[in-house]
Amino acid sequence: MSIRCLLERLEQVSVLKAFVPFLIGILLAEHYALPGWFLVAVVLLAGGCAAMFRSSVAAIALLLAVGFGTAQLRQRHRTVPRDVTVLFDLRVEGIPSARGARSSVEAEVIAWRELSSDEWFAAGDRLMLYTDSLVDLQAGERIGCRGRIRDFRGGAASYRRLMRRRGFSGTMWVGERNLLFRSPTKKHSFHVAAVGRLARLGLSGGADALVRAMAAGDKSRLTPDLREQYARCGFSHLLAVSGLHTGIVFGLIYLLFGWLFLFRRGHLYYYVLSAAAIWIFVAAAGFPPSAVRAAVMCTLMQSALFAGREYVALNSLAIAAFIMLLWNPAWVGDISFQLSFLAVFFLLVWGMPIQRRIRTHWRAVDTVIAAVVVSLIAGFATAPLVAHTFGTIPVAGLLLNPIAVLLAAVIILCGTVWMLVPVPFLAPVFRWCIETAASALDALARLAEYLPATTVGCRPDKTTTCCIYLLLLAATLAAWSVEPRKKETLDDTRKKHGHASESEIELPPYK
Repeated sequence: MSIRCLLERLEQVSVLKAFVPFLIGILLAEHYALPGWFLVAVVLLAGGCAAMFRSSVAAIALLLAVGFGTAQLRQRHRTVPRDVTVLFDLRVEGIPSARGARSSVEAEVIAWRELSSDEWFAAGDRLMLYTDSLVDLQAGERIGCRGRIRDFRGGAASYRRLMRRRGFSGTMWVGERNLLFRSPTKKHSFHVAAVGRLARLGLSGGADALVRAMAAGDKSRLTPDLREQYARCGFSHLLAVSGLHTGIVFGLIYLLFGWLFLFRRGHLYYYVLSAAAIWIFVAAAGFPPSAVRAAVMCTLMQSALFAGREYVALNSLAIAAFIMLLWNPAWVGDISFQLSFLAVFFLLVWGMPIQRRIRTHWRAVDTVIAAVVVSLIAGFATAPLVAHTFGTIPVAGLLLNPIAVLLAAVIILCGTVWMLVPVPFLAPVFRWCIETAASALDALARLAEYLPATTVGCRPDKTTTCCIYLLLLAATLAAWSVEPRKKETLDDTRKKHGHASESEIELPPYK
């Protein structure tokens, strides 16, 4: 182990090192508040010192102040009354999800007023609406209703804290009796249009629910039983569009358009085409945070390759985190954001080196090994946080995830191609492929439930979870401090066996 080797590795991930104080500043803003003039003064003073004196201490202070100020500036404050019946003007966001006898959907409060007043107050709060079966809300629809906002009830405290971090002010029940007006939207978002194309395939209930969730981020058809089954067997990450889904689409783009590299300047067209296709897929899924992170990473990779520079994956991951948290600092407490970044970080620092060390001479075997390594590393890396949040560890999912990912890839690829090219005569082919893969995935989920020790109950506290990740980080730093083996040259081999090297051989003088 060598400190010099560790410092050299850390120099290569300079953006990742800069992200740490920025993140600490955001976390501190959740517990403390500082005057705006003080933060501006710190930013100006620390920035000036960092620029003039090349001071690392000033740079750290600057990043801390920027993170703290960003989180404090973007904090959401409730502007609507709670536990009081008032009139609301709401806009429905997303597609309603069936939850048994009721449905749930996100909504934004445009304005509100008291029952005894004619004065409307502008607002921007987000609500979780619950409706009965008689109220069929549509995405983008604007409604007027009479209701009362209540705080989130039931469930774990972590769920209520998560919803508050996502900007939700509370919940509200909307029935047919308290609806005052409805104004359907004439324009549908790209996300809604993509879901509509998938609906035209005419799939069965389970396959339709899976392809909507995996390819377009629409969870409206997922039944509570299906959600619970996938949660027990550890396949719930497949139901939310994330970096895994974006990576599968990226692989599809390479298979379809990799031939562009054969032509002069073809790689430039491929980089532009692949970046555009990735963002179209993320837009069709409704811009979920984990997919946005993966799209930013893919775009940075293409930009680095386009400029001819070395691509450092950890730096791109840190840049993606910078961009996302500058846009919405509350994402730092989002469980999907945390799981996504933890999985990618440990895949880069542990999964890729392990995968390179166990390569064979058969490409098919290497593909299977890579799938197993990725599944195991991602599962073990996220297991402490999953246990802390949900109280269980899906053991069966760690073993069966490689097969589940391959089946999910078929569903994602077929659904994505159909969304882009909805040609009617190809519908039977896509329908058969999706139905077959969905049936196999359902059978695999049932098999996982019958395996012994499918899930292990465990809920470590916050301190224990942080200590586990600190130990993993310490192990990573220790691995980075190990000096790589030097490749043996021809001269080294000759010296080992007692032969002279080429430089030591005396040649006769030239005449």
